[in-house]
Amino acid sequence: MTDFANYNKRILLVEDDIELASLIEDFLSRYGFEVNTVNNGTDAVRQVAELHPDLVILDVMLPGMNGMEVCKTIRAFYSGYILMQTALDDDVDQMKGLEIGADDYVIKQVKPHLLLSRIYALLRRSERKLSHANATEGTGAPAANTSFFSNTLVCGPLTVDVSNRSVVLNQVPVETTTAEFELLVLLASTVGQVVSRDEILQKIRGFEYDGLDRSIDRRISRLRQKLVLEDGKELIKTVRGIGYQLCVYTD
Repeated sequence: MTDFANYNKRILLVEDDIELASLIEDFLSRYGFEVNTVNNGTDAVRQVAELHPDLVILDVMLPGMNGMEVCKTIRAFYSGYILMQTALDDDVDQMKGLEIGADDYVIKQVKPHLLLSRIYALLRRSERKLSHANATEGTGAPAANTSFFSNTLVCGPLTVDVSNRSVVLNQVPVETTTAEFELLVLLASTVGQVVSRDEILQKIRGFEYDGLDRSIDRRISRLRQKLVLEDGKELIKTVRGIGYQLCVYTD
């Protein structure tokens, strides 16, 4: 299993069950993580702003400001990863969490090593993005129809700046969640090519498509609505039965 101990990764655990929070903190600390714990939503927002953790484990049911409210609030200034915990195996809660900026979710009480695997899967995204940026810088070998300038992907009217996590379409800024941005980076780096659901899940979430997970479809749908040209053309196309494609229109 991947070891992030040498990277000094900091996790903010937001959990109002004191006993459970202590167990999770002790477990993750054994794997080299620096864990800070808070027990309510209001303190969580303040701690995210002060600590800038690499990852936030966020319970949905919290006193005062609930987890959904916390997630939406911190997304205005926090670009790290959010792993939500919900006590209910409820698609509505899971969909809402993803829509407002969560990167992944687990069902309580999650087994410790499964929680650890989800954390590693999220943190590996940062490692892959850094490796990709280093590999492409100065190589002169961008993907087809894509231009790289200081880790910037330029796809026709669309510009995706990886370094400052910004998206501009026809000179107009486009707001995206962390999950949507990472999905867009993947599509923009393979512009014109069809990317399968399995490849997206492997590269973004770290596991294979099981034929049931619809989170990628929902993210694609939200992202597609944000990337529409003035004439109504959508930049993201669905290739039925295969996957998704970012298109660049030259006319």
